[in-house]
Amino acid sequence: MTQNGSIKIGVIGGGQLARMMVPPAIHLGLRISVLAENEGSSAERAADAVGDYRDPETVYAFAKTVDVVTFDHEHVPQAILRELEARGVAVHPRPDALQYAQDKIVMREKLTELGVPIPDWGTVADEAALQTFLDAHGGRAVVKTARGGYDGKGVRVISDATEVHDWFTALAEDANGGFLLVEELVDFVRELSQLVARRPSGETRTWPVVETIQRDGVCAEVLAPAPTDRPEVLAEAARIGSVVAEGVAVTGVLAVEMFETRDGRVLVNELAMRPHNSGHFSIEGSVTSQFEQHLRAVADLPLGDTSMTAPAAVMVNVLGGPAEGPMPVRYAEALAAHPTAKIHSYDKQPRPGRKVGHVTVTGDDLAAVRAEAVAAAAAFA
Repeated sequence: MTQNGSIKIGVIGGGQLARMMVPPAIHLGLRISVLAENEGSSAERAADAVGDYRDPETVYAFAKTVDVVTFDHEHVPQAILRELEARGVAVHPRPDALQYAQDKIVMREKLTELGVPIPDWGTVADEAALQTFLDAHGGRAVVKTARGGYDGKGVRVISDATEVHDWFTALAEDANGGFLLVEELVDFVRELSQLVARRPSGETRTWPVVETIQRDGVCAEVLAPAPTDRPEVLAEAARIGSVVAEGVAVTGVLAVEMFETRDGRVLVNELAMRPHNSGHFSIEGSVTSQFEQHLRAVADLPLGDTSMTAPAAVMVNVLGGPAEGPMPVRYAEALAAHPTAKIHSYDKQPRPGRKVGHVTVTGDDLAAVRAEAVAAAAAFA
């Protein structure tokens, strides 16, 4: 701890998630320090160090300056994380939990062990094995790389095994070998997300289940709470989220992404062990945001109330940024045109498909709230 007794949180990764942890850290009386990948990162205001999170000595040196280590992403190698723990560093979520968000095959094995509903799946090391899975599942499937994928990267919907020939070639050239994950192509009507926060002591809090709307594999909108005329579906999603959080013993915020199928089932798709895009609405839409709650959890402080601040909240991502004109000008224009919208800039350079900010609107009527959020995001872009 620092001289005044406050806890210092170290965040590995300098993206927008680390950036959005800074205001609640200040409010909670916590100190926050960021290990950013490069200069000019989204979280540069709190970046006390710049370096490669894959380099052991860089991470060990950063960890010496803080009381607890947490993450903006899940990509820090397990060997480094386990060595941190061996050196007595508090790491949250712990490596034993984080591995399930780092490796999709390990995740599927754990979810199977926990007995939560998931798509039919398998592991394949060559085109022949993949074609056998395809033939047994109607000729179409989803193939994923085990590690490193996000926002639609490392995921392909295929109808022929040759469509991932390059991935099999890469596996064959890797000295460690490995497998691809293959899953049935789920007939779903929408995607849901359940966020859960958990302290080391086991205290947990959940937010309302939300609906996420994807475009080109990237989250575009989040509706909170998820509208439904089938409350039993949302109850099942909430149950699954709690089972997973306890089963993997996560510390911090966990996002359990799920499919709602046409026949009313709920199947787990992905896990994220950090604040998540589907929880950005909570900054304005909840009594306690996911970012404040994550800090409370990793510092082992009592968790906050997760009730909604209004009947409806809608978050819309700003993807790409303005095609013409500087970002600050568009930002000011959006603020003027949409005074009820809360507009968040990530201080990133525009690039097609890149998340450069988000907009949240809260209110009584979901349709009206969504229309305003979409319009505000369009003005920002």
